[in-house]
Amino acid sequence: MWLKGRLTLGVYLWKRFCIELLLLLCLLLESLTVVLIRTILVRVRTNRDNFNMTHLTLIRQLSKAYQAFEKYSASHVRDLGITPTQFDILATLGNQPPMTCKKLGDKTLITKGTLTGVLERLDAKGLIHRLPNEEDARSYKIGLSQSGKTLFEKVFPGHVEYLKQAFNATTSRDISEWTKVLKSIELIFK
Repeated sequence: MWLKGRLTLGVYLWKRFCIELLLLLCLLLESLTVVLIRTILVRVRTNRDNFNMTHLTLIRQLSKAYQAFEKYSASHVRDLGITPTQFDILATLGNQPPMTCKKLGDKTLITKGTLTGVLERLDAKGLIHRLPNEEDARSYKIGLSQSGKTLFEKVFPGHVEYLKQAFNATTSRDISEWTKVLKSIELIFK
């Protein structure tokens, strides 16, 4: 664990909570953007005359926000020597028990086809291991190998700190309000 001796358990848990919240916000923004774009395109194609085009401003801004975040985050991840998708998998598996490919895909929002290739490359690098799934013999579970855990402990805290710099000018109230707005947008499409 990357926990230093002088940090208390409470500080560690608070940092873990903040990290999880930040990752959740990133995943939520990504999934909302994809869902919103797809839904808008379907509505525009099927009901052009009755569609209120002012919604496109919102979609465009969500897309721009996600693209800006992705550019900011991806450049740092690539500097760490891994791809953004590999980082998503390492971050999801870090400090977690092994999980099935389906669960990993659901948590990372990575499609099955992309996930398979990325897992093969991570396996070839010795960063993950595949374990038999005791609950379902037809599948297996994915976990970090010792090398994968070492890499996670090396890159994850640094990347979280890098992302935190972008949010330094925000308050917890800002983040709470933004989260509520994003959740309300998500509910429009459910």
